[in-house]
Amino acid sequence: MTYFALKHLHVAFAMLSGVLFLLRGCWMLGDSALLQRRWVRIAPHVIDTLLLASALALALWSKQYPFVQAWLSAKVVALLVYIVLGTLALKRGKTKAVRALAFAGALAAFGYIVAVALSKQPLPF
Repeated sequence: MTYFALKHLHVAFAMLSGVLFLLRGCWMLGDSALLQRRWVRIAPHVIDTLLLASALALALWSKQYPFVQAWLSAKVVALLVYIVLGTLALKRGKTKAVRALAFAGALAAFGYIVAVALSKQPLPF
């Protein structure tokens, strides 16, 4: 596999992950029973594992590492924020208002991660 094929695979997994998170968040806000479907509970773990594996492979291949490259460090920190907010939005938020606010924050974090990835700058705006 070439570097560019791996990069495109990573981007595809990132977009799949983001779209599925958006869909699950909308279902959460609408109290949809679709959130309880087996594939909805399993697919994010598979996609996110492949996303992480492709990210690690890209870092090793390109010799660009978090906490060495500022933009990759920003992505890692934003990823941690996204994970925490996403967990609050879909599982741990006690009220619908908390879940909705966490969902909006997680989407903002995801947007920031994409912007950093495209600009390769920790302050992409």
